[in-house]
Amino acid sequence: MTDNSTLNADRRELDKFAELAHRWWDPGSEFKPLHDINPLRLDWIDENCGGLAGKRVLDVGCGGGILAESMAARGANVTGIDLGERALGVARLHMLETGQQLDYRLISAEDMAREQPASFDVVTCMEMLEHVPDPASTVRACAALVKPGGQLYLSTINRNAKAYLFAVLGAEYVLNLLPRGTHDYARFLRPAELSRFCRQAGLGVEEIIGMSYNPLSKVYALGSDASVNYLMRAGAPRAAGV
Repeated sequence: MTDNSTLNADRRELDKFAELAHRWWDPGSEFKPLHDINPLRLDWIDENCGGLAGKRVLDVGCGGGILAESMAARGANVTGIDLGERALGVARLHMLETGQQLDYRLISAEDMAREQPASFDVVTCMEMLEHVPDPASTVRACAALVKPGGQLYLSTINRNAKAYLFAVLGAEYVLNLLPRGTHDYARFLRPAELSRFCRQAGLGVEEIIGMSYNPLSKVYALGSDASVNYLMRAGAPRAAGV
């Protein structure tokens, strides 16, 4: 059994999400923002990977399975991994209720990379990097899991005054979109930092796109403003002769 102290995980973060796991699929719960943004990120991934149908996909930090299950519904062969046992239990239960076919595993990205390197057409790691002690390690593991010519899709929160105002003070204390204490500002990542992690892992950054929230219309949208939430797409070089 792996010693949790060696994992790239924060036990406080795992415990925090474990307490909320039973509410993961309630669209009116603390996870409402994930339900609201899921169609945006799902379409973005589907369009840029040339269609999820038939692709072998790994969702790193899958939680209760909101994104993983929606990718499976698009025809992908999806594996979801997480270090939260309760969240995975919720994901498996919801999978049985909907009839989708996914493989959920309690394993870290780093261990998965050692077990199945260069095995996935698409790897996603969304809304997770700001919750791990060493995001560069997670990016390296994700990069190792992508097949030559495959793509890695990431999302996280920028680190600047505006991001603190909107993602922490606004979302957690003013609009109550998220429980207080959800985010630690010190763990936010600037796009330049995440881009560097990708390049150091052998990936080429192909796109950075922002995600914004309009508090009046209560609608999320993708666009050019990456000053708070943003998504990044990075590609693995194709094998020689391909």
